[in-house]
Parts: sequence; C-alpha cells; structure tokens
Amino acid sequence: MVYVMLADGFEEIEALTVVDVLRRADIDVFTVSITDNKTVTGSHGIPVIADKLIDDADLINADMVILPGGMPGTEGLYNSSILEKAIGERVEQNKWMAAICAAPMVLGKRGYLKGHEAICFPGFEKDLHGATIKDCPVVISGKFITSKGPGTALDFALAIVSVLKNEETAQTLKVNMQAE
Repeated sequence: MVYVMLADGFEEIEALTVVDVLRRADIDVFTVSITDNKTVTGSHGIPVIADKLIDDADLINADMVILPGGMPGTEGLYNSSILEKAIGERVEQNKWMAAICAAPMVLGKRGYLKGHEAICFPGFEKDLHGATIKDCPVVISGKFITSKGPGTALDFALAIVSVLKNEETAQTLKVNMQAE
C-alpha cells in the first residue's frame, strides 16, 4: 500500500503521474487528503477527489508515503501534525519516503535527510539540512527518493516502481509508455 499525500496547492503533475504509473505497475496506491475534505485543489486549479482522508490512512505501515511538491501544498504537508508524526515514525523504522520538487524540504527541514544525497526544486536546497545536494532528476539514498520537479515526475514514478517492484518492471513501463 502506497499513499500520495495531497494538500491544497499540490503540484498536479507530480501527484497524478505517480498515481498513474504505480497503478500501471499493479501497485496499490491511494491519494490521501490532509484536509477534512476529499476534494483537494492543485496549484493550477485542478480539483482532485482523494481516495482517503488522512485519518483513514495507515501511514505508519504503508510500503511508501509520497509527498508531491507545489505551493502552497508543500507548506500544507509540512504543517500537518498528523503527517509530521507519521513521517517521524516511518523514518525511525527505516521505511520508504519519497518527495519531489519543493516537498523534500518537508523531510529536510526536520533533519531526516542528514547524511543522505537528495535533490529538490532549485531554491529549496537550503531546507535540505545536512543532505548532499545532487544535480540529477532523481536520487535514491537509503530509504529516501527525491526528485527535482514537474519535468522529472515520470522518472520519479519509475524510480518508485523500481524499488517497490523491480528495475525490470520500471524499464518495461518506460518502454511501453514511449519514455525512451
């Protein structure tokens, strides 16, 4: 079970590309609203109906929790006390976390990326406390996957497939989606 967290102002491409690709890979993935409403509006005004509300998602025991970027969505994720607690427990238990664009700052500002390599949308590097900043589309370091931004959403999703399934499945999807 994988959860893609949605806050008002999330980056639509980053969230929905991941959901689409993971479903193509037969990975159980659900969108989760951090608000008390299943309808969450993206940063470009696209309303999305989440599969679950945060209170109904078992974030601790999920295979992965994914944080899309976008503003002010990333700030909403950072300010969610329920999500903050869940992320802390997941990191303590060495469970997968993934974040793209501005969202790696949700992990970085709390020091979770210290000693790891990471990437984020340009300008947010200062928030990745203790991380070694890389210059590539996607970085896998320990149990963290980070990615640069909307243009790297497909690479990000395929990297997630590669760790939750295997590299062969990710490569097959890449070919079938004409991403090569």
